[in-house]
Amino acid sequence: MATVEVTDDSLTVHVTGVDRILAFKSTITVPLAHVTEITQDATEAGKVFHGLRLPGTAIPGVLTAGTFHKSGEWTFWDVHDPDKAVIIGLNHEHYARLVVGVDDPAATVEAVRAALVKTSAT
Repeated sequence: MATVEVTDDSLTVHVTGVDRILAFKSTITVPLAHVTEITQDATEAGKVFHGLRLPGTAIPGVLTAGTFHKSGEWTFWDVHDPDKAVIIGLNHEHYARLVVGVDDPAATVEAVRAALVKTSAT
């Protein structure tokens, strides 16, 4: 599980609990200007094959955590329940996407979208 923190100029994903060990990462911070979109897509988050795991943990139907490479793109995953996952698209970053499970996906999507609108207005 993860939490997503949005400030005026950055987005930070905090990986929590044992997932920090399984994902080999505890935080990812990117400039808000590099966030292209955020969606909630259980179908995409629930796919079994995520690419080549480098490093990370994948137990189909239970947990996907860590860095995966597929079709020339790097994606960070931390998902237990696809219904609680959000997908964050990025530009100009190592990761093309962050796919993370959060407590309240709808509120997370709303908060990030509001921050993106605020950033684009300035």
